[in-house]
Amino acid sequence: MRTPRHAARIVVLDPGGAVFLFREDNVEVGIHWLPPGGGIDPGETPEECVRRELREETGWTDLLPQRLLCTWEHDFTHEGVPVRQHEHIYVTTGPRRDPVPEDPGAHWRWLSPAALAGLGEPSWPPRLAELLGAERSGEPVHLGLVV
Repeated sequence: MRTPRHAARIVVLDPGGAVFLFREDNVEVGIHWLPPGGGIDPGETPEECVRRELREETGWTDLLPQRLLCTWEHDFTHEGVPVRQHEHIYVTTGPRRDPVPEDPGAHWRWLSPAALAGLGEPSWPPRLAELLGAERSGEPVHLGLVV
């Protein structure tokens, strides 16, 4: 049985369409790229969570979520606990810049749309390049449980 966990992330796009992502290596799922974000604290909305997480992980305080890109669920182990995580993924635009202060242990990169599409390593959420590149009405995509 997996413990339910709720999280939110924010995809930051620069004016040229490059996306800011972190590269992580989870013992269960392996290497993957993901936008800033994390667990939603009790009493916190997903929007409040992404603003807090963006500040904590990058030092950026001037960006707001512009729209909900997608939601999805996935199973993995978080801090030794098997969880089923439900994520809200928001998108915003901002200047291309480095995190401040930069965490020397963090591995991050601005990826062009072509680099993201040809990454060769998984991204969270899955199909991120496709989601960002799709001409859509702005309605969020609900990916459901991805295994």
